[in-house]
Amino acid sequence: MADRVLMTLDGEVRDLDAPLVHADDIGVLRGDGVFETLLVRGGRACAMELHLARLASSAEALALPEPDRAEWRAAVDLAVEKWGGDREGVLRLVYTRGREDAGSPTAFLLLTPVPERVLRTRREGVSVVTLERGYSVDVARTAPWQLIGAKTLSYATNMAALRHAEALGVDDVIYTSSEGYVLEGPRSTVVIARGRTLLTPPAEMGVLPGTTQQALFDVAGDHDFAVRYEPLRPADLIVADGVWLVSSVSRAARVHTLDGHPLSVRSLAGTVEELVDKAVDAAS
Repeated sequence: MADRVLMTLDGEVRDLDAPLVHADDIGVLRGDGVFETLLVRGGRACAMELHLARLASSAEALALPEPDRAEWRAAVDLAVEKWGGDREGVLRLVYTRGREDAGSPTAFLLLTPVPERVLRTRREGVSVVTLERGYSVDVARTAPWQLIGAKTLSYATNMAALRHAEALGVDDVIYTSSEGYVLEGPRSTVVIARGRTLLTPPAEMGVLPGTTQQALFDVAGDHDFAVRYEPLRPADLIVADGVWLVSSVSRAARVHTLDGHPLSVRSLAGTVEELVDKAVDAAS
């Protein structure tokens, strides 16, 4: 079993200590590229087709050549095989515009262990602060060049928000719009419960469509849950029967504190977490 796996689309396993990306790669110089992050568990990549579909959608938004899903699928299978065993892992699919003036994209996969931070949030949940993202819910419609809804490599602002949260002594962030609507986390989708109804903000409000949230909503009806896409305010989170930050690797991290306010999970403690596990396994 490999401790880490680095692979290119030709199926070649690369030396992690050898150079791979050129210094003039536009993905490095300008963050001009897209990526996906998958959880590897039980010898397979979870929800791979949902992630490949979003990779293609993000590439289209950036006018990158359409990814060959068969190539990516084969490379993912090989990387998971090299990883071996039943260990969990974090698999990143990276696709950049490539070298300046070269005209051909750069593509590679990196598979690494799940960080202890993620294991802790699964066990203990997270404290969260709301931060204004600084733009309107209309930005996706009025300024499509902002690439709202594409999962791009330009994550510096998201990382800065998470560092700010850490400086405040909290674990994570939920962004709000300039109008005060709930958007998403820097690396997650917000899902709340009202009784047996699960709600999340609609993509039209300027949030990245979540693959794990989609898998959850696809199976919720089979487990006596209704689902809705609906604008939410921070007050809706405070009075909800549960709030979760849903993502591919953390799965469902329960929000136990929001802006210093303890949140209730009432009768749903553990229920949504289990349902997310089932949903992603069903999508794999």
